[in-house]
Amino acid sequence: MQTSSPKPRIGLLGTGPWAARTHAPALAAHPGVEFAGVWGRRSEAAAGLAARHGTRAYGDVDALFAACDAVACALPPDVQAPLAVRAAGAGCHLLLDKPVATSVAAAREVADAVDAAGVTAVVFCTLRFAEATAPWVAEQAAAGGWHLAEAHWLGALFGPDSTSAYAASPWRREKGALWDVGPHVLSVLLPVLGEVTGLRAVPGPGDTLHLLLRHASGAGGSVTLSLSAPAAAADAGVTLYGERGRAVMPYWGDATGAFGHAVDALLDAARTGTPHACDARFGLRLTELLAEAETQTAPVRVP
Repeated sequence: MQTSSPKPRIGLLGTGPWAARTHAPALAAHPGVEFAGVWGRRSEAAAGLAARHGTRAYGDVDALFAACDAVACALPPDVQAPLAVRAAGAGCHLLLDKPVATSVAAAREVADAVDAAGVTAVVFCTLRFAEATAPWVAEQAAAGGWHLAEAHWLGALFGPDSTSAYAASPWRREKGALWDVGPHVLSVLLPVLGEVTGLRAVPGPGDTLHLLLRHASGAGGSVTLSLSAPAAAADAGVTLYGERGRAVMPYWGDATGAFGHAVDALLDAARTGTPHACDARFGLRLTELLAEAETQTAPVRVP
């Protein structure tokens, strides 16, 4: 949709810690957009977040869609997906969180809705937009010649003595590291090593999961994911090995800055009509891979 505002108007769906710490500050500070409003499932939280950033709280999500050119989502994935379909139908471009959904069918509905409405979607995979890591990913993808990737994301969200605000997230408790941090790692490996053509998943302690990947380039990947690591062991990294030796991904840094770059990417894709590499179809592919890994590690139920 179009409005009379001289800047694109972007609304925010969600009021939790991720929205409050990353999305809302980035939207309020972005010089190229108007932060048009906030909607949340808790009206008092939406009112508070909107007031802190000088914008309006909406009690009716469809009214927010009608007032915006685009919406950014900071919601649990299976709350995000149906609202994204509605927003696309209302003509809003979409800045989605990862994962797009936790079922392949729901993620496909989002991608199909984006295509049907002719809007643009970008999935906020942090490493693909952070100032330090985004150019590193592009550089390694262009260089090629990689034979092996070793990647890990060990979070302490559910570790001993965790005080993280995200530890109270029901969907993270249910779905674990695979769905929360798995998209980050896969969003790096796919553009660098190519499409995943084979996947094996093996569970570890707690929510820890080990993935073995075969890529279209012939390269292999090993990935360890966890949200239940001790705080002293928390770390994230990707190391590539190939014809030119070894390449180590730099520390990714600030999520708020990365989200600002994702806003830039959405604006550019909407203006040019050229899909971003992290579009809704890419989000669907990530969901397909995560769902396959989950299926391989699901307990067998005997009737």
